[in-house]
Amino acid sequence: MARDFSSVGVVGLGTMGAGIVEVFARNGVDVVAVEVSEGALERGRAILTGSTDRAVAKGKLAEADRDALLGRVQFAVGLDALHSVDLVVEAVPEHLDLKQRIFAELDRVCKPEAILATNTSSLSVTEISVATTRPNQVIGIHFFNPAPVMKLVEVVRTVVTSTDVVADVEALCKRLGKVDVTISDRAGFIANALLFGYLNHAVGMFESHYATREDIDAAMKLGCGLPMGPLALMDLIGLDTAYEILDTMYRRGGRDRRHAPVPLIKQMVTAGLLGRKSGRGFYTYERPGSPVVVPDEQTPVTAESALGDARAIAKVGIVGSGTMATGIIEVFAKAGYEVVSVTRGAEKSAKVFEVVKTSLNKGVVRGKLSEADRDAALGRINWSATLEHLADVDLVVEAVVEELSVKKALFASLDEICKPGVVLATTTSSLPVIDVAMATQRPADVIGLHFFNPAPLMPLVEVVETIRTSAETTATARAVCTALGKTGVVCGDRSGFIVNALLFPYLNDAVKMLEASYSTADDIDHAMKLGCGYPMGPFELLDVVGLDVSLAIQRELYLELREPGFAPAPLLEHLVTAGYLGRKSGRGFRDHTRR
Repeated sequence: MARDFSSVGVVGLGTMGAGIVEVFARNGVDVVAVEVSEGALERGRAILTGSTDRAVAKGKLAEADRDALLGRVQFAVGLDALHSVDLVVEAVPEHLDLKQRIFAELDRVCKPEAILATNTSSLSVTEISVATTRPNQVIGIHFFNPAPVMKLVEVVRTVVTSTDVVADVEALCKRLGKVDVTISDRAGFIANALLFGYLNHAVGMFESHYATREDIDAAMKLGCGLPMGPLALMDLIGLDTAYEILDTMYRRGGRDRRHAPVPLIKQMVTAGLLGRKSGRGFYTYERPGSPVVVPDEQTPVTAESALGDARAIAKVGIVGSGTMATGIIEVFAKAGYEVVSVTRGAEKSAKVFEVVKTSLNKGVVRGKLSEADRDAALGRINWSATLEHLADVDLVVEAVVEELSVKKALFASLDEICKPGVVLATTTSSLPVIDVAMATQRPADVIGLHFFNPAPLMPLVEVVETIRTSAETTATARAVCTALGKTGVVCGDRSGFIVNALLFPYLNDAVKMLEASYSTADDIDHAMKLGCGYPMGPFELLDVVGLDVSLAIQRELYLELREPGFAPAPLLEHLVTAGYLGRKSGRGFRDHTRR
């Protein structure tokens, strides 16, 4: 029988602490909310009342329930007020010495049977626990921000935490309406260990001027369905907090270079550019604490001036007959372009025609396309089995097999056939665009246009410049993306571009976490979906993408960047060798034949 927590204490009433107070009080638990001074206490009270007032204004909380909630909270200065509570949750800044001092004092003040919990997101719960005489009653209860909204709680046990304490806290999480994942005491736990390597990598991308802050954030939101881009998320978390978490994970987690904070983060913290809370971080905000982004010196120029050098595109050639090619044909035809589809024979062309027609018909059935628009789109497509029919197009988009030799041979042929000034684009997702460009005598006209699958639905296109691509070619590619109703993000010709370079190391890290038996695939997926708002957990996503595809991309990233942390996880290699490729083979990280 789990113990009944009739009263709890919360130490520290910043955004997180006040949110934890609200969670307990919303669920009928009496709370003693403690701060170090009257001023800090009033600030915490204001955070709590502001949050509950907003909930009332949005119709998510009745006024009577708000008043009852606030009536359950007792505000006090000093830890002595916690002498009779059943559980204390500490939520002070991420400094080990500060937390140890607080826990030593809590050990003196609190009744012997009270559980002492830390909300740390990165520090060692074990090191905090040894500041007390009751380390078996110390546990981590890591809420996510904003605590009243986020469903996940990481329950962190040390090697000496009592099993009864773990069970009692797990039961409490259920009472609070939270989903808990119970894990051992390791740097970053689940969510931060996977999240912050990705965030740090994104900052490095920005620091090296590989892509703009807007394009990096748009790429991850639109390409992966994430609720926020990585740089905007860093601003929300706070760069000082992010630095402390990364630095702690680097020191505690085996000194993995990918967790060593990118120098730019420390520079920004030193300069007071902490993100939203200071009014400026990677972006500039209306005022400190505001979520409203305002223009600054890094804000991109208007679309009209950026695209002023774009060439006129009226007729587009698309080479290929696979899923990506058919999707791109549909996208261009619906956008009003005249399209020449080139495949390796009449039979292939007939199949592509049927696929495009079926997709357009689905659009009509779903009410997203009129019959007249469908017929007009089909009428704009010319079907061919010979490259010579591309002699008068303005843009060629290649979507053939991902083999460099095949693409180079194709671009050499296009170089001979196409008129001067034609933009030649490859849809490669992993091969070097410069290798394809140098197969022609016009590398300034060659660019990458990496569409995402399915092309008619996915709003993102990565526009990949080589060191030989002209500004006019880039402007043209961006203008085409805009005309297609897509968001084009510009980046350099580097393995993985933006999305895959940030996504697949994160997926690889999740596999390594599973391989180390730190947590289960289900709990890791829960942690990333509920704790970070990801649409899919890493193992769900790997099974959808295909483990063989994922391994190939990770190998390419490792070969180019030579970063030891990017080496493919052995478990991923073994599953691919065994033929467990994900949904397409019926089994990957999960067995899909039983569903």
